[in-house]
Amino acid sequence: MLIELDIDAFIAQKSEFDLLIDARSPKEFYESHIANAQNFYALSDEEHQEVGTLYKQVSRNDAKLLGARYICQNVAHHLEHIAKSYKIGSKIGIYCARGGLRSSSIAIILSHIGYQVFRLGGGYKQYRFYVLSYLENLPHYRFIVLGGNTGCGKSELLQSLQPSIDLEKLANHLGSSFGSIKGAQPSQKAFENSLCEILCKIDPNAYIFIEAESKKMGTCTIPALLHVRLLQGYRIEITAPLEQRIERILKEYESMTPAFFNQAMQMIAPYIKKTVKEAVLHAYEEGNLSEVAKILLIEYYDLVYKKPRHIDAILDNADESATLEALNALHVKLSTV
Repeated sequence: MLIELDIDAFIAQKSEFDLLIDARSPKEFYESHIANAQNFYALSDEEHQEVGTLYKQVSRNDAKLLGARYICQNVAHHLEHIAKSYKIGSKIGIYCARGGLRSSSIAIILSHIGYQVFRLGGGYKQYRFYVLSYLENLPHYRFIVLGGNTGCGKSELLQSLQPSIDLEKLANHLGSSFGSIKGAQPSQKAFENSLCEILCKIDPNAYIFIEAESKKMGTCTIPALLHVRLLQGYRIEITAPLEQRIERILKEYESMTPAFFNQAMQMIAPYIKKTVKEAVLHAYEEGNLSEVAKILLIEYYDLVYKKPRHIDAILDNADESATLEALNALHVKLSTV
């Protein structure tokens, strides 16, 4: 069975698929893809480039013949894994870049074997249009926004609150000069896809817990309308004792390499006093990371942090369980108004 679905039907049935196949090249898949998809490519990166060049510069027919040969070889290899992991009759969703030959070639073979195959018409291009349209016309308008100085435990609170969105986790960035310590960030497309997938599962009328962030988080940019909604949200300023803030910073930065530290210090050097920079470097050389964190919190992070003009409430996070209780009570209160 082979059925072609439009994007709305595909999204509605996506959770029912036993396997979701991205038939694009590994390079395309790595940049961004639909959540939970697996990359059973029709053409490898090299093959995709070769066939594309042949198609544009030499002969369309020759390109189709070469592409078909490569696809048959790749599908033969993929079938070994698919057959072992997914029994005949399983539901399989599939897409390629534009809903063309790459996905249709694999879909036809799988359907003839006996799988229930659902192909996305218009391919990944249609999915991206869906994501961008959703974010540009965001139906969610109720946000409880957690702000506050670095190290006050906002991210930890979000992990225990529902519904919530952790933008720093999605962007793999801490939203500061040392924010890229988590490693490589997702592409902007991947960031938007993940954000959309989470939002789609949340009632548009529900209050959503989220952390206050700058529009730019490293290389990722928060969608314009969402950022506006954050600025308009119910703002809670989270505070915490300095000792606890230092402990949290140390946990975040325990994997920091000397090279990363020096690079980050160069970035913030224009914004701190020379004596502060020297004190931080000396503490780091001495291996006193607690002192490094303390100085940076007091002499850099706290000074550059800009409090909003309007704050609806202030919560001290010295006791996380008490803070969570207060936040959950607030959520109930706001939701019943």
